[in-house]
Parts: sequence; structure tokens; C-alpha cells
Amino acid sequence: MKYALRTVVWRFKETTEDLPEIRLLRTATFRSPDDVHRLYRSLFVDQVRERFVTFWLSAKNSVAGFEVVSEGTLNSSLVHPREVFHGAIVARAASIIVAHNHPSGNPEPSSEDIEITRQLTEAGKILGIPVHDHLIITHEGYTSFAERGLMQ
Repeated sequence: MKYALRTVVWRFKETTEDLPEIRLLRTATFRSPDDVHRLYRSLFVDQVRERFVTFWLSAKNSVAGFEVVSEGTLNSSLVHPREVFHGAIVARAASIIVAHNHPSGNPEPSSEDIEITRQLTEAGKILGIPVHDHLIITHEGYTSFAERGLMQ
């Protein structure tokens, strides 16, 4: 019987090739939900499908990187905690902020949005990688779960 050792190679892609507007944000630090919206809204605007993104933060809340975790349909995006935290673990993030868009333009959180936020918050507690906020981004602005007291 033969045994094989499998390894996984994880490579980080330089996003400035695909998103030149991100080039200047290498040292961005998040101090408020508005910073996330203002600096990274280009990842979400003009998308016809929901896009779910995880931002990996250092201990000083500077952006260590981000990952588009899921691109869904017009009104939903399938997200599971293991996919959200996988990149954060590999990147050795101290914490994360998650964000997704609502192509409909409605910034109100759905019951599914609230439930996935609860699941991610619980998973983050177990992993020691806190979820600081969940933002819903639209053409008109954003909704911050932290500002609304929806982060438990």
C-alpha cells in the first residue's frame, strides 16, 4: 500500500493588476465603517450579483489583504464560515471585517444577513479572530451592523 503526502499551496494574488484603484490602499487603516465604504466601494458598485468580501486586518486595523469569498445571484450570496476564515487564518489576520453589496439598492439587512453575521461572530470567537463589522454596501451608501448594534 502506498502512502502519499499532500500539500496545499496558497498564493496571494496582487490585486492592483485587476483593480488599479486599490493600488494606493496598501497602508489603509480602518477607523470607522465609513473608511471601508469610502476606500473599497469600487469592489461592490456596478455589480449585478451579490459579492461577499472579507477584509483581513492587522492588530492595528490596517488592511493586510482581502478576499472575494463569494459571488452569488441577484439577491443572494452563499457564504460559509470556513470560507470566510480560511484566508484570514492563512494571512494571520488579527481580525476581520466582512462586507457585501445589495444590487437592489436596499441597504437593509435581510434575516439571512443577520444569521450569517451571528454565525461568523461565533466562529470568530472560537478561532480568536474577531469580526469587527459587517457592511452592506449599495449605490446610495452603506449599513453597518456594528453601528446598528447587530454585532453580538
